[in-house]
Amino acid sequence: MIDIDLIAGARPNFIKISAICHALEAYNEKADKPIVFRLIHTGQHFDKNMSGDFFDQLGIRQPDINFAVGSGTQANQKASIMVAYEKLLMESPSKICLVVGDVNSTAACSISAIKLGVKVAHVEAGIRSYDRSMPEEINRLLTDAISDMFFTTSRLAGQNLLDSGSREEQIHFVGNTMIDTLFRFQSQFQIPEDLEREIGSKPYILLTMHRPSNVDHPEVFKKLLDTICETVSNDYKIVFPVHPRTRKVLEGIQDQYNNVIWTAPQPYFSFMGLLQSSRGIVTDSGGVTEEATVLGIPCITLRNSTERPETVDTGTNILIGKDIELLIKSINSMCRGEWKSFNIPELWDGKTGDRIVQIIQAAL
Repeated sequence: MIDIDLIAGARPNFIKISAICHALEAYNEKADKPIVFRLIHTGQHFDKNMSGDFFDQLGIRQPDINFAVGSGTQANQKASIMVAYEKLLMESPSKICLVVGDVNSTAACSISAIKLGVKVAHVEAGIRSYDRSMPEEINRLLTDAISDMFFTTSRLAGQNLLDSGSREEQIHFVGNTMIDTLFRFQSQFQIPEDLEREIGSKPYILLTMHRPSNVDHPEVFKKLLDTICETVSNDYKIVFPVHPRTRKVLEGIQDQYNNVIWTAPQPYFSFMGLLQSSRGIVTDSGGVTEEATVLGIPCITLRNSTERPETVDTGTNILIGKDIELLIKSINSMCRGEWKSFNIPELWDGKTGDRIVQIIQAAL
């Protein structure tokens, strides 16, 4: 029987699951009784740069199973994943279903598992943005409501779980698996040569936008992009890896911005190379704020709330929402090299995967 299923479906999942795969393999090399694990790719992300390259780059084995569900509405995608995982569990059960983060795959596999009596362990449990317009927030709430074990990135996340009725013995403060992966591969982060030539000798700001609230309304998206491009000095360039969701909004307007370098979504090593060599990043991502904090890179987040408040309270991140005046002020500070002091959050030390495996082993 399979001891544990590791579920991955989207770009951030691969980065988080990598640390657990490596920790499991290291444990199994020395253990008298290895932990039998199965790596499952739901196929939620299907773009090569958003998915396929990650397994090669991160040194983890190819998935044992790929549901290949592809794109669709959130309901269609979740339904396809639930049906596929239920069928797999009925044919070949496991003891624990380990899910990471807050994507559709996370919630869908959790539901299928718990209905069949398989314990659910949630990595990155308890984080909250308190913004129910975010699909990720609904996935977090659903997953945490039915999970048996919670692995948290902060003490606040643990308190959120206690406040919602979880028991203290279910909650394990272990740190951040994304940071394990960052430390493991940092020496290999590098900007691709063709992109490095295009950037040249000028400093640059890195930009990412993909959230529906920022990119699904052309007038909102264009106002943010206009402000960023007009505020950044001519001494700087802007490097914008364009998410598939954002690509359609850019059609017909890209030529208006002569200081922007447009590029496809970057593989992990390339994107992290861009991040660590940038003057700063403007983003609406959650995970990138964690990586920026550990790398000491100034970070401006185009959101009103964050499920990762430690990146603001302790780290390099500031929240500005759609406050245009604050956006201008913050970009000017970033370009001048003036930023707030910061620290790395507690237990973001590169050893989170090992802690998780020890707890899983004890549970088995």
